[in-house]
Amino acid sequence: MKTREFFKKKQVLSFEVFPPKRTAGIETIYTTLDGLKGLNPDFISVTYGAGGSENFGATLEIAASIKRDYGIEGVAHLPCLCLDQQEVSDFLRRCSELGIENLLALRGDRNPSYEPKGVFQHASDLVTFIKSQGDFNVIGACYPEGHSESQNMVEDIQNLKRKVDAGADELITQLFFDNRYFYEFQERCALAGINVPIEAGIMPVVNAKQILRMVSLCGSSLPPKFSKMIQRYEDQPEALRDAGIAYAVDQITDLVTQGVDGIHLYTMNNPYVAQKICQAVASLFQTKEGDHENAL
Repeated sequence: MKTREFFKKKQVLSFEVFPPKRTAGIETIYTTLDGLKGLNPDFISVTYGAGGSENFGATLEIAASIKRDYGIEGVAHLPCLCLDQQEVSDFLRRCSELGIENLLALRGDRNPSYEPKGVFQHASDLVTFIKSQGDFNVIGACYPEGHSESQNMVEDIQNLKRKVDAGADELITQLFFDNRYFYEFQERCALAGINVPIEAGIMPVVNAKQILRMVSLCGSSLPPKFSKMIQRYEDQPEALRDAGIAYAVDQITDLVTQGVDGIHLYTMNNPYVAQKICQAVASLFQTKEGDHENAL
């Protein structure tokens, strides 16, 4: 099933997981999925490592298993910067063979260890190519605080409009910690004529060093309330975990109350944290008709 169909009926819940490191063995991801299955997400996306086509095996294997073995739609990430047309075609062919209909089309971060192929300069180029190759549902990434390489918010929205016009069926935001940025982003999208569903990406804080590294990569700002939480509990792992869960629940409660299209939870492969969050917000999600639904 194409994930865009879920948005027609309800507020959507989805998760992100990542393939384990090669030293850990791929089987460890199934312990994570076992813990997430009971939360009834609409779909689970699987990230893709840096570099070329040699990395897509684990992503596709896990995404296919999510659909086949867990009965949940699997979404495969596809960063294109270091791929050529043949490699993307091979990826799409394998998706078709495995029954994977949903892709998250990304340009991907620049990495000095890998040389860009120069074929797909932007995610919009990849979206156009995917749509020309088959009947795939394509998800795009978006940035409430603007992409770090954009000159300004106007340019950022123009680039996003190109991605949607190229065929992106829905969008998932980069993580953010201040909902004000998301609501302002929604307004910019509306003014630009971007009218596809937009899921809000939420990352619970469970480790101070980890979250600061993620923030440095994606450029998200830290509101004073969030920074104080980190400072107070950074040397108390259990307290920081619980405070991070509470912060994420507060964000999600506000977003769902304001009618967000969906929540995409960056689980960091931590079922415990996802379980606690979902238990707290389960009754908040609604169908499009306005009836309460235990969607989680």
